[in-house]
Amino acid sequence: MKLQDLDIIITAPPAPGWGGRYWILVKLTTDTGITGWGECYASTVGPKAMTAVIEDVFARHMQGENPENIELMFRRAYSSGFTQRPDPTVMGAFSGLEIACWDILGKDRDRPVHALLGGRMNDRIRAYTYLYPLPHHDISTFWTSPEMAADSARDAVARGYTAVKFDPAGPYTIRGGHMPAMSDISLSVAFCKAIRDAVGDRADLLFGTHGQFNTAGAIRMGQALEPYSPLWYEEPTPPDMVEDMARVARQVRIPVSAGERLSTKAEFGALLRAGAAEILQPALGRAGGIWEMKKVAAMAEVFNAQMAPHLYAGPVEWAANIQFAASIPNLLMAETIETPFHDALIKSSIQVEQGYVTPPTSAGLGIEVDEDLARAHPFTGDDLHLNMQEAPCDYANGNAFQGGAPVLDGDT
Repeated sequence: MKLQDLDIIITAPPAPGWGGRYWILVKLTTDTGITGWGECYASTVGPKAMTAVIEDVFARHMQGENPENIELMFRRAYSSGFTQRPDPTVMGAFSGLEIACWDILGKDRDRPVHALLGGRMNDRIRAYTYLYPLPHHDISTFWTSPEMAADSARDAVARGYTAVKFDPAGPYTIRGGHMPAMSDISLSVAFCKAIRDAVGDRADLLFGTHGQFNTAGAIRMGQALEPYSPLWYEEPTPPDMVEDMARVARQVRIPVSAGERLSTKAEFGALLRAGAAEILQPALGRAGGIWEMKKVAAMAEVFNAQMAPHLYAGPVEWAANIQFAASIPNLLMAETIETPFHDALIKSSIQVEQGYVTPPTSAGLGIEVDEDLARAHPFTGDDLHLNMQEAPCDYANGNAFQGGAPVLDGDT
């Protein structure tokens, strides 16, 4: 059996864009006629350029190869161009293709992917959700309203979730980590208080940041949140300076989580060695794929750290996350995004039930992709999956994080 053909579909979820402006789906076909699906969570370049990267990685390192030889193909891609270091664009391309290889292998053997990864460790996967606006909420004011967030948290808990994530902490700026405005700290505290009052001890609070702060600012913010006992403090400083994040971890009494922007065991290993994070959040469509993250999960065991696969993409990466999560002993939980489009794209083949996901037992990733639906929603814009703002933190008028990836003029 050899990898023969590649097809790439850039599909755009309907507004308001939970999961990003577009999802990069890859479909591999072998010379024996077996197809496998993967998803590339990579957006450092636009979708047209990324398509070319994926095609190059496949043709250069994978086409004509036995899909079993994942280790060999990874080493080819990782070493390409005399690099042998994490490259988020190349690894993003390889990761989605690697996921599709596992889908093929499972289908060829009529076994779920987790059965090929050491077997089924977890019969149920604890799920968590971001707090999104409810139908009666004003989406423009939701992101700065502790009351609406508490409303959304109550709804999530009523649906069975035992953990909810939110991020009221101000702008994601290209200028690097910044000192938060005092109003950002006050708003973040108000969110934690309102959500804790709403859910009590029925759910963990997951405080999301995305590398917004410099080290001193992250410490100030984290210490202000300690009375509400969040389960994690997510990526408080930019991911490029591991020791800075470790300084935060040493001075804040909330477990630090990180990893959605990291790639391969090299970067996750540095995080563990520095004591910078207790909870690792790989995005399997970016981090090197399923096999590479199995290695990271094993490394994390040695450091008594847990895994919480990240999701801000489509349901194919989610399916890979679930197969991975089913196979590891140090699982904490897995992120989910429930929208009608996510569900329809995989024909309801994986679902959240009372806050948990049961790993599918059908072959491969356990999903059926609605290829016609994916092709019927092409992305025609030229923006990136997500953006960071150029304007600095506003210390006079406050800051409003706008969730999701709102559709822009020219996007579909």
